[in-house]
Amino acid sequence: MITRLLGQCTVTDLGRAEEWYSRLLDGGPEARPMPGLLEWHLAETFGLQVWSEPERAGSSSVVLEVEDLDAEVARLDSVGIEHDGLQPGGGARILPLIDPDGNRVVLSGA
Repeated sequence: MITRLLGQCTVTDLGRAEEWYSRLLDGGPEARPMPGLLEWHLAETFGLQVWSEPERAGSSSVVLEVEDLDAEVARLDSVGIEHDGLQPGGGARILPLIDPDGNRVVLSGA
């Protein structure tokens, strides 16, 4: 039985990625399990890994659902995360983001 899920994004520059994802996720990584790997534990059973893997960087995509998308947009604006605004998507609203390596990170919510 699966008990935990960790999404993953691959990047070229771990330091630059740590700065961007720390702003996105409102805090630094909770773990550094091995060289080249950062982990954010977003809840007890799920999280996000950011790997330094230059040959695969920019091809990842993750979707994160948030409780209050409008509040999250305002917070991201305040910390300098660039975006093109809210869009309709899949019966909800989404906020597509692109990290510095071109990975797609989509926030969704009502």
